[in-house]
Amino acid sequence: MDAGKVSSDPVSVDEPDYSIQIALLAAIVASSDDAIVSKTLEGRILSWNAGAERIFGYTAAEAIGQPITIIIPPEHLAEEKRILDQVRHGNRVDHFDTMRVTKDGRRIPISLTVSPVRNSRGVIIGASKVARDISERKFAEQILLESERRLAAEAVALARLNELSTRLWRTRSLNEGLDEILTAVIELLGSDKGNIQLLDPESSRLTLRAQRGFGPQFLELPREVCAADDFLWAKALRSGQRIIIEDIETDDSYAPYRADARAAGHRSLVANPLLSADGEPIGMVAAHFRSIHRPSEQELRRFDLYVRQAGDFIQRCKLEQVLRRSEAALRDADRRKDEFLALLAHELRNPLAPIRYALAVNKKGGRTPEQRNEAEEVIERQVAHMSRLLDDLLDVSRVTRSRLELKKSPTELTAVVASAVETARPMLDAKHHTLSVDLPTHAVRFEADLVRVAQVLSNLLINAAKYTDPGGQIRLRAAQEGKELLISVGDNGIGIAADMMPRLFTIFSQAEDVLGRAEGGLGIGLSLVRGLVTLHGGSVEARSDGPGRGSEFIVRLPIGAPAAAAQIGAPAQGTVPGGSAAGAGLKILVVDDNRDAADTCATLLELSGHHVQIAYTGRNALELAETFRPHALLLDIGLPDFDGYQLAKKIRAAPWGGSIVLIALTGWGQEADRRRAFDAGFDHHLTKPIAPETVESLLQSLNSA
Repeated sequence: MDAGKVSSDPVSVDEPDYSIQIALLAAIVASSDDAIVSKTLEGRILSWNAGAERIFGYTAAEAIGQPITIIIPPEHLAEEKRILDQVRHGNRVDHFDTMRVTKDGRRIPISLTVSPVRNSRGVIIGASKVARDISERKFAEQILLESERRLAAEAVALARLNELSTRLWRTRSLNEGLDEILTAVIELLGSDKGNIQLLDPESSRLTLRAQRGFGPQFLELPREVCAADDFLWAKALRSGQRIIIEDIETDDSYAPYRADARAAGHRSLVANPLLSADGEPIGMVAAHFRSIHRPSEQELRRFDLYVRQAGDFIQRCKLEQVLRRSEAALRDADRRKDEFLALLAHELRNPLAPIRYALAVNKKGGRTPEQRNEAEEVIERQVAHMSRLLDDLLDVSRVTRSRLELKKSPTELTAVVASAVETARPMLDAKHHTLSVDLPTHAVRFEADLVRVAQVLSNLLINAAKYTDPGGQIRLRAAQEGKELLISVGDNGIGIAADMMPRLFTIFSQAEDVLGRAEGGLGIGLSLVRGLVTLHGGSVEARSDGPGRGSEFIVRLPIGAPAAAAQIGAPAQGTVPGGSAAGAGLKILVVDDNRDAADTCATLLELSGHHVQIAYTGRNALELAETFRPHALLLDIGLPDFDGYQLAKKIRAAPWGGSIVLIALTGWGQEADRRRAFDAGFDHHLTKPIAPETVESLLQSLNSA
């Protein structure tokens, strides 16, 4: 029934008071927001309220008398028949959700409640239908359903992402991991191909490490990344931002690489920088698509999450590689150290045998003067050899610890070469080598430490002599090229194997077959050469065509390099008190707890005309110095009661000790040891073993001062 209009065929009413009930019911119907409609059992509309007009768009005049099918979609007609069948049997249909169509053709979801209408005798004469628009509820349900679907899909995607990450961290090598990363990225973004490039921090170049789907014409393109580079990948690495190119044909930023992309067969791409945990760039990972494409935000978010994992994985692998290399280097260094110590013991024992034999010869009563002289020459030669070994050890230690200071001055090339050849001459002559020297015809002058550059060349000459069979050819050449001086030392000796080249200048390294050579040495000569050349601002390289093909060492030194600072702490030479006449013997006090060293030194000094006394302890030396009042004191640093530094300070503090020349004799030769000696009051610092002529020369300079 309708509150506003009454059907032209009204339902008959038997009792008069029904009119009041009808009026009340009409008021309720008129105020309802729901559509309230009555219809005959055949489906013809009898009443139509304002709610029905609002929901379906038909006015009461348009709807009443029309079949109810005007608001029922064709696919729901059978549904309407089933509802009317229920009503005819006296059943009520409650909250039935279905679809209806409005006057303007819109489909809206509604909830129906349909009840049978009876007359006063209880006969079913029609149906009353209440229809509620449930569009908002259905919309909310749809949103909820979509959300649930998205959450379910996201849960599946995150589970897959977790699985991919787990698989990555289970890989056992960087290369295996990079392949796994590429597989995961292609899956996460649904791309057709991809690649991974890692950044070499030393060369600032991106190097391809993994790829799928590319041809060589695209992959061979080198890409360098530097601070000022405009290359797209470089910008991404500097900013740490992702690159998305939806269409390479329209994106201007990709214009320089468009031809490469066409050749490679892709139309769009996504690339992410690979970053370490602290944000440092370590590479790029890119996914490429054959057609115009932009990944969804969800895909990009998962891509970002995975790329962070990938960056952490790559950084861990690189750290593990560094650790493995460090461990291998330590093991190799430890092995070479053990070999060196064994070799050092061998090299130091070798000279002792001829020294002992020579001493035994001198003790024999029937020796001839020639035999005695020969024995003395053997002792002198072997002691000089041992001294050279120790000097090289000290020098390489100073270079390694950056404690060796150069004394640069204007230097002439011929003087350097002459000094080097003089030092190497005994080895060259002993093996009957022919030495050819080719120098520029004009004078070549440069700023250098003459002694150290001569040491470099003599080491190279001796090295060539050692590793060349007797009667070999050794050549020394020099030439000026621009602002550089090139000096080469070549030979026709045993040559150098290719696998030896990378470690040739490493301390304690020698070729495998040199231990069979009596003059093998300690394996520190070339390391010392490189250190001294580097201190001069130069470089050294080795060349060889392989075993048995000889070798060549090329030294490059700058010409006109600024002189280094003078060595610190060298004091002015002391003068002998009392104005001793030139040639007169000096009063010398020798202090050393090694009795053999003290006694033999005293004997040598006495044979040179000096007046000598000996002390074996610091306390005894202090007492003798006060009574003997020596001109000079040769003092060992390591003493049993108090050390030489303390003794020097006590002598300097005494009223009679200020003018005594104090000379330190010590096995400690670092620059710090020299400074400490000078700070304690010493005038000179000599490092053991000391050649007798060195001591005598120093004393003569004092005597003539």
